[in-house]
Amino acid sequence: MRIMIVTDAWEPQVNGVVRTMQRVIAELSAEGHEFEVVHPGEGFTTMPLPTYPEIKLAMFARRAVEKRFNEFEPDAVHIVTEGTLGMAGRAMCLRMKHPFSTAYHTRFPEYVSARMPIPTSAGYSFVRWFHKYSGRVMVPTTSMVEELEAKRFINLVAWTRGVDTEQFNPSKRIEEGQPGDPFEGLPRPIFLNVGRVAVEKNIEAFVELDLPGSKVVVGDGPALKDLQKKYPDVHFLGAKFGDDLATCYASADVFNFPSLTDTFGLVVLEAMASGTPVAAYNATGPKDVIPGSNAGTITELDGDLAAGTIACLELNRETCRAYAETYSWKAVAHAFLENLQPMPTPERRRFWQKLRRKKKTWVDWDTLTEWTHPKDDKNKSNKK
Repeated sequence: MRIMIVTDAWEPQVNGVVRTMQRVIAELSAEGHEFEVVHPGEGFTTMPLPTYPEIKLAMFARRAVEKRFNEFEPDAVHIVTEGTLGMAGRAMCLRMKHPFSTAYHTRFPEYVSARMPIPTSAGYSFVRWFHKYSGRVMVPTTSMVEELEAKRFINLVAWTRGVDTEQFNPSKRIEEGQPGDPFEGLPRPIFLNVGRVAVEKNIEAFVELDLPGSKVVVGDGPALKDLQKKYPDVHFLGAKFGDDLATCYASADVFNFPSLTDTFGLVVLEAMASGTPVAAYNATGPKDVIPGSNAGTITELDGDLAAGTIACLELNRETCRAYAETYSWKAVAHAFLENLQPMPTPERRRFWQKLRRKKKTWVDWDTLTEWTHPKDDKNKSNKK
């Protein structure tokens, strides 16, 4: 298949959305599928998202998205995010009457409400409108499906996440005192949190816990400087990548995940794959993964997260690893493929034939250059 991906989240952003889509694309590309990824880093005029400058919003993107659509001639269109590029892709598909799928990766209304004086009800009205005409809305967990159904969302399907069990592996563990120990000099045990250092991640619930040993936070984000000043006894190591990150996961004793807003929490699986048990609240994501796994503990929202964290020290690290191995990226990628909304082959052929006849030329409004559709002008340069 030829699959067009429209996303506001892409490199250099570091988050679960980007990692998930990159891994799915890699798995399916290896099987022969072709991708066209439209993202903010491709020459669009951008502006930083208010209160979250690391995220760039592409402005005036609709014509450019349509041009890429015409050139690539996709079999299916998948819209990853509800940002400005996502809205441009949605508007294009609706105008051209081309089916599309979407994904609900993050609790958009809660994230916006945590940063701006906008009620979550207004946020849910927007995302319900955004996903209304999607053939399939891919949601990370079954509990998230149930939650959104109660909010009158339609066309929902559970689409779980996977983990790279080669990258995140117990073999990366470095014991205390050995060369390369990422926590050298810190009292043990090591309680770790990894992810975006931002207000919606509820990191303060972790750093305020009364725990022995050391609390370590790996990651970067808009709340980092404030938390460093407020909690001088917590060790903030900044962002880590590749083997450095994998070593941190494997060398920790317990992974603490206090977030109440994540729809899945890819870091939970990464910690388990590294052999490190996970302590989390009974929130969407962890409550779909941890119960019954013997790879972590779940604490009620009004419960004692410190007790759940300490209890993780008694869990078997080999059990954590074995459980994470049941989450395959190949299965995740194939489920993504099944949830796409391509046109049937005969209808697809008629769609593109009609579009070529109707629009043999179009204008690049950035350069005022007229283009001929490449499929109609194979023997000439397509630029006039």
